[in-house]
Amino acid sequence: MKKQISVCQVQPNLIWENIDANLEMIEGMIEPLTSKIDLIMLPETFSTGFTMQSKLYAEGVDGKAVEWMKWLAREKQSYVTGSIILRDGDDIFNRLYWISPEGIQGHYNKRHLFRMGREHQHFVSGIERPVFKLAGFRFLPQICYDLRFPVFCRNREDYDVLFYVANWPARRQHVWDTLLLARAIENQSYVLGTSRVGVDGEGVDHAGGTCTVDPMGNLIHRMDDQPGIQTSLLDLNAVRDFRKKFPVWKDADRFKITDEQYGF
Repeated sequence: MKKQISVCQVQPNLIWENIDANLEMIEGMIEPLTSKIDLIMLPETFSTGFTMQSKLYAEGVDGKAVEWMKWLAREKQSYVTGSIILRDGDDIFNRLYWISPEGIQGHYNKRHLFRMGREHQHFVSGIERPVFKLAGFRFLPQICYDLRFPVFCRNREDYDVLFYVANWPARRQHVWDTLLLARAIENQSYVLGTSRVGVDGEGVDHAGGTCTVDPMGNLIHRMDDQPGIQTSLLDLNAVRDFRKKFPVWKDADRFKITDEQYGF
């Protein structure tokens, strides 16, 4: 079993509601990578920006963005993840895909929709909490506003890496920086936060802050407010040894998530 993996986080200045331009731009950012990368991580709604024009920009699973992600995974022989506006039947989701060089391995629909941005009026909330696997590591995916809700992402001894893809606004950058560290500490896991920079079509500024945090809450890497990429090395033995030597998780409160809306 592989004990270490490399993760490349991409922090772009997204072009508002322009799928083709964003895919081309991100491809150019990744192109200089010469070493083997195990996972390429893109931000939330990386193909459009965080637009509420969901009916206009929603794609199917055979749309440009997903096909591009599949192509990128094959081209780089890496896993690729990030969220897009996705139409599934009559529903539209803010959906994160987990794609290997062989194709789609899974997806996660954003659970907590950003009420203050009217996201709940334009998207359907997800109910599943999938855990993805890569080279012995277990990954729990989350999207942006999910960061504020620690119960849903509580480590039940079922993941090693918690990651967030986001369009996090600059005016609440302190919240992003603080909660990513808190999630790593309370869950004793690696935490990866991947966001964007620049001003979107609604005039919202984004200051990046894409980062990697170790299971003790120490920053491994953090990006500033400029577009770019960063690569981190994650060590499976390090996270599991720490949890064994300092087993806070054994004293965690037991709970069950319920939701009357979905009948559980």
